[in-house]
Amino acid sequence: MPSDTDNQQARLAETFREAEQAGLRIAIKGRLVALALLGAFLVLSRIRIPEHALDLGLGIAGFAALGLIHFVLIGTRYDRAWLKYAFITLDIAILSLLMATQPLYDTVDVPQAMSFRNSVFPFYFLILGIAAFSFSPGLVVWAGFMVVAGWLGAFAWAIRDMPVRFDWGDIGTAPTTEQFLTIFLNPNFIGTGSRIQEALAYLLVAVLIAAVMWRARRTVRHQLELVEERQTITDVFGRYVPRTVADALISDRGLLEPVEGTATVLFIDVAGFTTMTEASGPRHVVGVLNAFFDQATETVNRYDGVVTQFIGDAIMATFNLPAKDPAHAAKAVSAALDIVDLAANRTFNNEQLAIRAGIATGPVIAGSVGGGGRQSYSLYGDTVNLSARLEALNKQYGTQILIDAATVERLPDIPLHEIGRIDVRGFSDPVAVFTPIAETGAALRLGTGRSG
Repeated sequence: MPSDTDNQQARLAETFREAEQAGLRIAIKGRLVALALLGAFLVLSRIRIPEHALDLGLGIAGFAALGLIHFVLIGTRYDRAWLKYAFITLDIAILSLLMATQPLYDTVDVPQAMSFRNSVFPFYFLILGIAAFSFSPGLVVWAGFMVVAGWLGAFAWAIRDMPVRFDWGDIGTAPTTEQFLTIFLNPNFIGTGSRIQEALAYLLVAVLIAAVMWRARRTVRHQLELVEERQTITDVFGRYVPRTVADALISDRGLLEPVEGTATVLFIDVAGFTTMTEASGPRHVVGVLNAFFDQATETVNRYDGVVTQFIGDAIMATFNLPAKDPAHAAKAVSAALDIVDLAANRTFNNEQLAIRAGIATGPVIAGSVGGGGRQSYSLYGDTVNLSARLEALNKQYGTQILIDAATVERLPDIPLHEIGRIDVRGFSDPVAVFTPIAETGAALRLGTGRSG
């Protein structure tokens, strides 16, 4: 089985492959534009010689057709890693063949070597530009060596049958002006050193571009690996803390400073948990809780809440912290109703569960706490305590969900049954408490609750 490292490397390779393909497509489009402009200039400048202009037009059209074929093949099932090397080589071969065999003018009888004095060599740099767009150092270096081979090969072919050749050595080390011009302007002057210098300069440029590209790829690869690692950490960390909290912890280098704000806290507990544990054993109960927690967490997330803690058989979720949500009260009640319905209509590891929930809204303090090098994201405040107390009071009042008045104030048009003002352990004043009725869920789905 492939390891995570293998999978990561495969994803990175695929990313670079897609970047190469996108770059080649852009380069081919640029190549077509350059050929169109160059073709128009060359054809129009030779329009007085129709045959020559036609030949140039057909040659440039051939180059354009090759680019179009390559463009169509990129990313298809016919695309291969070597294909870009083949098309680059073909471009270089055709251009070099023209240099080796085609005279400057049909009407002028001069050695073919004089073509190398024309300003044709810069066109090879267009090919290097195409290779650079591929983001592939290997292709750039390949283009460099192929141009050196093509340029010097074409030059060698052009001078092969010349009976008389003049070169830089024939000028001497201290020539007069007349001696210099006599040799340099002679049709048989081939300038071998100049051709070699051009080839070496081209190769040096190719190697430098490849080196820059290689460094750029290393930098991009490093950044992609960091992104992958961050995503992996977030995914793994997100199994133990809420995803929004995991993202914030990673961004803040593991520490979320405590903040105070208003939140709706939902506290959910499984009724009869102790009896179930005694009857079925801890292994079975863990399976039950995992199945239930998975579904309950999905429900809380669906309503933009955050499960902040699993406490034994209980779940504590918060709405409006750490992510702001103006409809937090309505969403907390909706989540509680859905979780109660979920427990009533399905089993978890073959167990039917009874669920009780307490909901309270008010100020809380949320942030990282801990010691000994360990931190956890926690909520503190009377609102948290009240939600837990209300959950426990469901047993006394024969209800499944109890809601405090502060939450109900944010749901002015939602039908609820008022239990009354009751004494809650830990609170000096009685607390007004409500519970949902049959119409509550439908009213919430219609979105009549006020945000706040």
